[in-house]
Amino acid sequence: MHLKDFSLSAVVAGFLAVFVSFAGPVAIVFQAAKLANLPADITSSWIWAIAMGSGVAGLLLSWRLRMPVLAAWSTPGAALLVVSLPVVGIHQAVGAYLVAALLVLALGLSGAFKLLLEHIPKGIIAAMLAGVLFNFGLQAFLSIQSSPTLGFGVLAAFLIGKRLAPRYATALAVLVGTALALAGGATHLGGVALSFATPVLIRPEWSWHAVFSVALPLALVTLSGQHMPGLAVLTASGYQPPARPIVALTGLVSLLMAPFGAHAINPSVIAASICTGSEAHEDPARRYVAGLAAGGLFLLIAVFGGTLAQVMAALPKELVLTVAGLALVGSITTGLVGLVNHAGHRDASVITFLVAASGMSLLGLGAAFWSLALGGAAYLVLHQRWGVKARFAAARLRA
Repeated sequence: MHLKDFSLSAVVAGFLAVFVSFAGPVAIVFQAAKLANLPADITSSWIWAIAMGSGVAGLLLSWRLRMPVLAAWSTPGAALLVVSLPVVGIHQAVGAYLVAALLVLALGLSGAFKLLLEHIPKGIIAAMLAGVLFNFGLQAFLSIQSSPTLGFGVLAAFLIGKRLAPRYATALAVLVGTALALAGGATHLGGVALSFATPVLIRPEWSWHAVFSVALPLALVTLSGQHMPGLAVLTASGYQPPARPIVALTGLVSLLMAPFGAHAINPSVIAASICTGSEAHEDPARRYVAGLAAGGLFLLIAVFGGTLAQVMAALPKELVLTVAGLALVGSITTGLVGLVNHAGHRDASVITFLVAASGMSLLGLGAAFWSLALGGAAYLVLHQRWGVKARFAAARLRA
């Protein structure tokens, strides 16, 4: 970084971006870890790995490309794990993470990334994402039953934040929820102590069940739900981000961090929007400093991942569930909009959504896989021209 490019506004933007990244989406990671009964050291290692991977990838890309390329972990990917991690277990999940990272890396190096997504019906992918996240989003409101004051307070803060400062709505919900929990004596923060994260090398196990239930859906939602919009954020801000190095590097970092629990590292979407606008700096050429600041803060958080894990464990589960569910409102909205916007295969997309939202499991494979399989089959039957029919029509014309 050239000293002349440094600006306080860019550094503040980078810090805000990291705060937004951890204010809500990290609650989804902790929820998945809790449902899978992961021990504290594995959960701490997971936080270390996603923070370290995000920091390294963001620093390298922002410095090399001279644009604010922020990296983060896959939020829809973490939501998938809420359903699948308790079923496959952490060892098979890590094996699936490695497969997903290899797929992303191969697509990035080959340049086939955009070509692949162009041939997968976008409504199908959007519907799978919306369906998988749907039930998890419901938990934000079901948790109000057991703690109405806390739940309604968090919801009110989120809605007010959405109206006044949409970027910071989740952060405001976290602050208000934590204050209410402290006032009600529902936290156990007294036992929190400063501790460093210790990476834990997790032995991967391989199974076709995990490949189809975790790896393939994880790779698809990460590519379509994070890489594509992440590149779009940069493009909309006037940059020309090269897809190949960004996809390849985040895929490589995902591969290296997977044995320590990281499920996927990818370009950030929400956080990146904070660093790509004029709030970071009037000169677009100097906004990359925000990406460097965010990357450095991610590395610092990685060091103290053990403390963060303690803090999250000390908060009431209703707060974590409500914040995590509200944090997914944007992703669910994106999925539903993508479902209805693609009228050419809307029926198949609705079938995909219903299968994913059902939570069904068959032959050891979860709803994410079956939504793609059955939705894809519906797409071929309902919306594709059949070769036999086309040949029959051609034969009639010749006759």
